[in-house]
Amino acid sequence: MEIHPLTELDEGQIARVKNILSTGSMRRRLQDIGLIENTDVQCMQKSPSGDPIAYLIRGAIIALRTEDSGNILVQFH
Repeated sequence: MEIHPLTELDEGQIARVKNILSTGSMRRRLQDIGLIENTDVQCMQKSPSGDPIAYLIRGAIIALRTEDSGNILVQFH
């Protein structure tokens, strides 16, 4: 299966995290909110401008900027 950036998820679509390309404190923040390898993430809602995007991550809805979610690689279900 192909690997895509998280930003490519459509509303309602679910994908599994495969890699985080961010480094340093941003990588740590993403891991702290539950974005670790093999975690399922669902795109809940995209703002009208497309930034930020709300994702369901381990039971919590988290809004991420496209700049940050573009560094999260996922595999679609």
